[in-house]
Amino acid sequence: MVAGTADVRAALPAPLAEALAGYEEHLLAQRDLSAHTVRGYVTDVVMLLDHLARRGGGQVHDLDLATLRSWLAQGRTRGHSRATTARHAAAARSFTGWLRRSGLTPDDVGQRLVSPKAHRTLPDVLAPDQARAVVESAAGAEEPAGLRDAVVLELLYASGIRVSELVGLDVDDVDRSRRLLRVLGKGRKERSVPYGVPAEQAIDAWLTRGRPALAGPDSGPALLLGVRGHRLDAREARRVVHRAVAAAPGAPDIGPHGLRHSAATHVLEGGADLRSVQELLGHASLATTQIYTHVTVERLRAVHAQAHPRA
Repeated sequence: MVAGTADVRAALPAPLAEALAGYEEHLLAQRDLSAHTVRGYVTDVVMLLDHLARRGGGQVHDLDLATLRSWLAQGRTRGHSRATTARHAAAARSFTGWLRRSGLTPDDVGQRLVSPKAHRTLPDVLAPDQARAVVESAAGAEEPAGLRDAVVLELLYASGIRVSELVGLDVDDVDRSRRLLRVLGKGRKERSVPYGVPAEQAIDAWLTRGRPALAGPDSGPALLLGVRGHRLDAREARRVVHRAVAAAPGAPDIGPHGLRHSAATHVLEGGADLRSVQELLGHASLATTQIYTHVTVERLRAVHAQAHPRA
């Protein structure tokens, strides 16, 4: 939770606190969400219930549409972005839906809650030559950390996986004969993702000369290790990417998710169909993947404007 949220939660009326605890248990045990996602949902609902309590509500059945709307409106007056407001509304609808299904309220008041759609900004992506410079920045390294960094960069760009998926890989998740990764994505959904020859070469060097030098009693089956032999932390993987990107001439300031965006864009520009890219990225909805069609169109327009004599 964010700083101060624990105190707000502790001050909630007992019936509201009990309902919140039940909702949190539902998210953890039944929806199998990540700890980060659960923390976000619970934090938002804590603030919603605090707003309800300040309006005189002490029971979950006191939560009505007017309270939901006033909570969102209060956030807007405090400068919340459209994206934040949309996230708060989603959390509220999730909570009220659970209240109704659990029999704690007779109706789902959140069904009628309308919120603004978040603006979808186009992600920064690398040009192909910039991507090549980034992933090859660790090429030729011989020290264990450098060999590992080469795998981090190659796999993030070659496969388009999330950084959390990367650091969660075990050695046995790599099918080297077929050059496939077994990836556990959001919602614990498993998918197979291909990678190319350069990434395989980086993996071979790491497993042969890098990982054995760092492995220790606490390494377990983790594919990627930190310098102390533990599973590589996502924060360190992000630092690896930022260092490599900063050294690439003209590259936008991106992290691991930017490499994912770049991989998806380059695959789509290379002729892949949208559903194949959806499967590659592990998106539950094709609508999420469609942003990359906008990215490629914008890139095409920029090239046209620069190169066409009558642009």
